[in-house]
This record gives sequence, C-alpha cells and structure tokens, in this order.
Amino acid sequence: MDFAAAFDSGLPYREFLDKYATPDQRQRWEAFRAGVVLTATQQELLASFARETKVLVLAGTWCGDCVNQCPIFEQFESASRKILVRYLDRDDAPQVANALKTCGGARVPAVVFLSEDGEFCGRYGDRTLARYRMMVGRLQGASCPTGLGPADDTTSLVVQEWLDQFERIQWMLRTSTRLRQLHGD
Repeated sequence: MDFAAAFDSGLPYREFLDKYATPDQRQRWEAFRAGVVLTATQQELLASFARETKVLVLAGTWCGDCVNQCPIFEQFESASRKILVRYLDRDDAPQVANALKTCGGARVPAVVFLSEDGEFCGRYGDRTLARYRMMVGRLQGASCPTGLGPADDTTSLVVQEWLDQFERIQWMLRTSTRLRQLHGD
C-alpha cells in the first residue's frame, strides 16, 4: 500500500467534515473538539517537535470512536507546526481500509504515521487502552477481575495516550540516522 499517495489524496480536518459530515455529525465533531484541552506540558511538547510528521487518518464522520478521537489530532496539529494530518473516508478509500484492517474488520479510526518524505513509521488505532478499559469495565461492571474500570475522565487519558504515540513517532524521526544525515543534525 502506498500510504504516501493516500496521504496526498487525503483532506484536512475541516475539508473532510465539509465533504462527509451531515450538519449533526459536524456539530458532534466540533463540540468534542471544543472540549479537548491540552495541558501546558502537552502544548510545549508538541511545539518542540523538530521533524515533520505526516499523519493519515482513516475515519468516518458517522463513527462514534472517530468523533471522540479525531478532533484530538486537530488539536495536536494546531499546537505543532510539524504535524500534518489528512483524513480519508473509510467507505471512499476501500484499498486503504483493506490495508488497515484491525481484528479482521475495517475499523476506524486507523492512523498511519509517515516521515516527511512519506516513509511508513507506524500505525495506531482504533481505540486507546483507556477506551478499551472503559468498555471492558462497562461489560463486566463492578466485579471486573482486573480492577481496571472506567476512568473519571477518559478523554484526558485518551488524549495523553494518543500524544504518547505522536511523541514516539517524533523521537523515531528525530533519532533516525537517515533523517539526521539529511538535516545535518
């Protein structure tokens, strides 16, 4: 799969919503985005990124998991001049959806991280650990044998877990011998 070409055909956040979201869906995405608050430490980290990171997001405006995660990426992109995010609609990009199947299904959001020159660096999604813990807690209730139940503020945990992935890729790019030679650092 040529993820660099897929990234180039993707849309920025607002254009993605303009093309695919109904008014109700757009309102849900925007309401969630407005509620995502990055801490000063998170903002400083994002502002410190030195390497351009291309982020391809396979999503659906109808998808509840996308509503509760994709606006986080918009906040990251706003806080860092080195993050470029592009969105593809899962149903309009079947080849990408097939390449990014998770647990045998075309689940979203699916995120692919690329270097500035389009080299594959990693992928993540469809949910973070905090979100899965919350879901398992709801399934098993108070008798959850792991003791891991839903958090009081799952959103802040999800934001941090996504930021951890963005940071991991940034440090991969920053320490890459190939990119250090290219940039002379």
